[in-house]
Amino acid sequence: MFAASPPAEPYLCSMLRNVRVEANVGMHPWERSAERTTKLLVTIEMFSRMQNPATPAENFIDYDPIIHVLRGWKHRPHVALLETLAEELIARCFDNPRVDACRVRLLKPDIFHDAEGAGIELFCPRRNPA
Repeated sequence: MFAASPPAEPYLCSMLRNVRVEANVGMHPWERSAERTTKLLVTIEMFSRMQNPATPAENFIDYDPIIHVLRGWKHRPHVALLETLAEELIARCFDNPRVDACRVRLLKPDIFHDAEGAGIELFCPRRNPA
């Protein structure tokens, strides 16, 4: 639906880019310590077909609920995989019926000294469009 090139129809992309958060995530022994959280950079893009391109306010996607979820990650129980966090975040994005597709990028910036980071990207169209 939203591949590398833009879709033929007008759409809105509401985003949060490189949000710095901490989470209890990782499979390595040092990532499982209760005292240690992992730094993450999170980027979320929520795509919506524009109902009326002439009035963008009608196509508003509120990202406040998503930032609230991210801020709570520091206090949630440990998870082994970034994929778990990404899937939960996408599900939360789809709580908004205007969101037709969502892309989430999670990056651990402090894992390897010779890389900017290690992470994942998950793109998911809504399975049952509203």
